[in-house]
Amino acid sequence: MRVMIMAAGIGTRLRPLTDLVPKPMAPIVNRPALYHILRLLRSHGLYEVVINLHHLPDAITRYFGDGGALGMHIEYSFEPELLGTAGGVKNNADFLGGETFLVVSGDALTDIDLTGLVSAHRRTGSIATIAVKEVADPSLFGVIVTNDEGRVVGFQEKPTLEEARSRLCNCGIYVFEPDILCHILPGQFDDFGRRVFPDLLREQTPFYAQTVGGYWSDVGNLHEYIRGNGDALAGRVDVEIPGKEIRPGLWVEDGAEIATSARIESPVAIGRGCLIGEDVVIDGPCVIGDGCVIGRGAHVSRTLVLQRSHISPGAVLVDGIIGQSDGVPSGER
Repeated sequence: MRVMIMAAGIGTRLRPLTDLVPKPMAPIVNRPALYHILRLLRSHGLYEVVINLHHLPDAITRYFGDGGALGMHIEYSFEPELLGTAGGVKNNADFLGGETFLVVSGDALTDIDLTGLVSAHRRTGSIATIAVKEVADPSLFGVIVTNDEGRVVGFQEKPTLEEARSRLCNCGIYVFEPDILCHILPGQFDDFGRRVFPDLLREQTPFYAQTVGGYWSDVGNLHEYIRGNGDALAGRVDVEIPGKEIRPGLWVEDGAEIATSARIESPVAIGRGCLIGEDVVIDGPCVIGDGCVIGRGAHVSRTLVLQRSHISPGAVLVDGIIGQSDGVPSGER
């Protein structure tokens, strides 16, 4: 089965981070969000992938190349002008067409059972299956309304709690039959949620939603992005945390130097080549990116320190993100 990862969005809700890096490259425990998605795909036996690009495309192609380092085959599709979720899929019809295929949002942090999702799709025999997750506050999401059999019967966009007919949010992960391509406008912007799915409803073409277990977050704003890193450190989502776990909840990568007087309270991940000075205090959850320098006596608490950042001696950082123009994943893995 082939997969398309949607990675062309600009990521306005993650600014200013996405002024420096495309949203799928925003690091989660010192690896891009897109890295964790590809690792999830590979764990389910999915190796052939196309990724659409628009904003800062070189950051993605330079890091992942042809996918060989991950044991995968990756192709890329550049969009000079954004084509939307459906338009981007249509643009890759030659790669995807001919068999059932999977579409995954490039900014999701998730460990859902993709094999189970595909199996559920095949049981219904429908043209499309939408992965959905039950959420406490549907006002933050696009909501899917289904009947008792799971067939989609309606949509609501960020309804209030009182208006919500469902608590099932759209995860941006879809299983499609090739026939879906006939329902997408060619050579122009088109969107699944705004047009394709509503048109399928009007045409009474059956398609389904499948509630998924496991962890899912769209890390779509700065608050959710910080929370996603904390959830990864806490083991709430199954991701690969790089480095050696030298004691419970403390991962340290090669070349990092930590002063003996430094005090580190887990969970914390420290990247390659970091220098942690004398009397530094790090209170987790914290992620310290590759090549960071934290000066003597600095105190870092519940903070993401992006790659190659320098923290002045005696500085205090609490509840935030700190970085600089080159403080994003650069291509090393």
